[in-house]
Amino acid sequence: MANKIKGFSTLGDVLKKFDNDEDKYISFEFQKYGYELADQLGDLKNKSLYIKLAKETPRGFLEAAKNFVKDAYQVKSKPRLFMWKLKELRKEKEAKDKKA
Repeated sequence: MANKIKGFSTLGDVLKKFDNDEDKYISFEFQKYGYELADQLGDLKNKSLYIKLAKETPRGFLEAAKNFVKDAYQVKSKPRLFMWKLKELRKEKEAKDKKA
């Protein structure tokens, strides 16, 4: 239960989903998450960007932006909408932190 609070999966959960042929170059959970995020957004050519975001950005922001894109209707560019929403979420957090 504690591992879900921090946003990380247990090692057992990651290993259950591990495909030896497809995931042979993935060592960490954030790499898998970043790759899956790039795949869901249809932007595999920039998968390194999503892996970096998965490593450095709070998982809640990434999930909120991903769900925003998933719920959007007739999106021209999913990656662009994702990055815009991520920027907006960061701005909201900064504004909230300034007030406090």
